[in-house]
Amino acid sequence: MKELKVGIQLYSLRDELAKDMDATLKRVKEMGYDYVEFAGFYDKSADEIKSLLDKHGLTAVSMHQSLDPYLSDGAEDFIQFVKTLGIKYSAVPWMDKAVFHDETRYAEFVANMKKVQKLLADNGIALCYHNHDFEYEMVGDKYIIDRLYGDIPELMTELDLCWVKYGGEDPVKYVNMYAKRSGIVHFKDFYAKQMGGGPVYALIDENGNEIKAEKPSKEDNGFKFMPLGQGVQDFAPILEAVKNSDIEYVIYEKDAWYDGDPFEDARVSREYLKNTLGI
Repeated sequence: MKELKVGIQLYSLRDELAKDMDATLKRVKEMGYDYVEFAGFYDKSADEIKSLLDKHGLTAVSMHQSLDPYLSDGAEDFIQFVKTLGIKYSAVPWMDKAVFHDETRYAEFVANMKKVQKLLADNGIALCYHNHDFEYEMVGDKYIIDRLYGDIPELMTELDLCWVKYGGEDPVKYVNMYAKRSGIVHFKDFYAKQMGGGPVYALIDENGNEIKAEKPSKEDNGFKFMPLGQGVQDFAPILEAVKNSDIEYVIYEKDAWYDGDPFEDARVSREYLKNTLGI
């Protein structure tokens, strides 16, 4: 059976990354992560970042990126930035859910996604879409997420398994459903009294800075991000499904650390992946 590659979404360490990317990447490698996914580049050039990655023996495999740079006059330069880093997957991290409930805006979004998908494919990069929980709302007779993937057959998935489960669905089912359209997957753990409790996440801008969004509407649901293995996720069957899919990279992410230590959460999660799950 194939050997999975383990990485970290650097949004999980965003405050430390903003203060000192060199030191942060060093610690990432020391914890046992060999791959990274970016969510902003902190005003550094591609050459600067690539030099730091090479210094610490890390590979940038993916990133969270809106469509905007690819639709701008500077698209060629930005694609060169991405190629300099060696990134294989560019994942749209979020889209305003109102777009999915407005047929005119949705048609424009799909058209732009198809345009960018072709542009990236021509440059050896795959376009993905990263879900939250609201994509498990129905539009007509389909979930938003399934309609989107149905309307853009070339679009790759980046399933965030926290939001799949919190949205009320089975992560194993969704890994199996899109087994041939996945190269990367987010392993994320959490606690909640019930699934489908409402928005509980923040959004970020192009430099990885938090956008002040609406206050979480379901605080009474007790939602809390947890290190891997300490929440409600049952990772053993998830891992089996992942191993039987086309997924190559398992990416750890923890969106918030509250009064804890993001490095310690990342370390504990890597140990869980290694010692309990064997990856």
